[in-house]
Amino acid sequence: MTTPNELRLLPWTGTGDKPCYLSTDDSDGYMSRLADSIEAIQLGTANELLREASEALDNKDTSLDEMRCLVTELTGALRDVYRVAASRGHCRTTSDPRESAY
Repeated sequence: MTTPNELRLLPWTGTGDKPCYLSTDDSDGYMSRLADSIEAIQLGTANELLREASEALDNKDTSLDEMRCLVTELTGALRDVYRVAASRGHCRTTSDPRESAY
């Protein structure tokens, strides 16, 4: 039986927004490559949003609605990046980031 430490947290959630895990010894298998690809897309999206946020903050004409939309997108991207970091072992918590007091 596989222990929880051997499971890979996948970059998507399942029914009820619950975490999905992969149990495999094949790091080059289809599901592992799919997870790697999705993580790369998520990290790229976060990087693009950071650039957009910097530009929006520098632009005094950015509207409140534009900032709200950007914050919403950044929140989703931060959640994705947190999940990638947790999956790769950079976060030592198993709690859901949406339940944080921050």
